[in-house]
Order: sequence, then structure tokens, then C-alpha cells
Amino acid sequence: MTTIEQYPKAYKQIDQSTVELGFTMASDVLTCSLLRTLASTKPSGRFLELGTGTGLSTSWILDGMDSGSTLISIDNDHSLLSIAENYLGADKRLSLVHTDGGDWIAANKDLKFDYIFADTWHGKYLLLEETLSMLKDGAVYIIDDMLPQPNWPDGHEEKVSTLTKEIEQRTDLTITKQNWATGIIIAAKKSNNN
Repeated sequence: MTTIEQYPKAYKQIDQSTVELGFTMASDVLTCSLLRTLASTKPSGRFLELGTGTGLSTSWILDGMDSGSTLISIDNDHSLLSIAENYLGADKRLSLVHTDGGDWIAANKDLKFDYIFADTWHGKYLLLEETLSMLKDGAVYIIDDMLPQPNWPDGHEEKVSTLTKEIEQRTDLTITKQNWATGIIIAAKKSNNN
């Protein structure tokens, strides 16, 4: 039941370039498939991806978005971002931003989004409160790599545990923790009317 039938158009080329570059921190294909499905639930949505990497997950999010949606994707590594730009840059729905995630969040904290995929430190382990405040009512917040990964640095498991507990204690989110793929948490922002 984990077979992926249809990949985004640019995915295979981005994947090849990612392998050639030696980048090993990209989201896995199961997570990416889920990102696409969740993206399709937000017509004319405003999307934010923190941590573009080479654009692998970006290609899946774009594949799920409709023509009226927009995606801002941010990364601080130009060599990674240039691969995303090469294969995805022509998509008018996409704005690729080369900057530090923390600086971007601080400068844009009043923006609101229907969908945030936080795949880097900022928006996940750093500036969590500021990032969650950017969610519209009914918006989704997605994080992955919540199960032990071979590339985790020493002490990272404690950070994951602390983050998970912090999200679980929030009363403004409805969450699902998935022991699937690399470990995913999906949170939906409750309406103020709840």
C-alpha cells in the first residue's frame, strides 16, 4: 500500500541532481506524497515551506496546489536552492527566497497561511510560536523526521521529544502523530469559535 503511482513532473530530475550534489536531508517520498494530498485540500491557498532544500518536497506541494494557490519556499543554502530554481522556477505560483529562515519569519510574522510545511530548524525547533501564529483558522502545519533518523546529531532525540510535548500541550491545535514514513505530525489550527 505504499506504492507511489504518479510523481510530479520535475521530481526525477530534482532527485538526480540531489543525489549528484550529495544532499541527504531531503524529505522522503512517502512524506512528499502526503504533502501533495494535503495541498489539494487548500484551494486558492497560501502555502509556506520552511526549508526548500533542492525542491523535492516543493515539487510535490506544487503538484497538489491548484492554479489559484501560491507557495513561498525559503532556504539559506544557495547551492540547494539553485536546483529548485532550475527545475521549478518557471512556476508562477512559486516564490523561492534565499534567506535565513529566522530573519524571514521575523520580517513576515504578520502574514497568514493555509498550509505550512516546516522542514528546517526555524519554524520547528526555533521560532515555533511565531510560526504557528502565522496559521489561519483551519490551516495545517506539517513537520516530519520525528522518528529517529540515521543523520540525527547527538542530543537531537531530546529536541524532538521536547517539540512533540510542546505541540501536544497546545489548546489551539488539533494534532495527529503518525508513526509512518519518517514520523510526521500534522496539526490543524482550531477556529476561534471552538
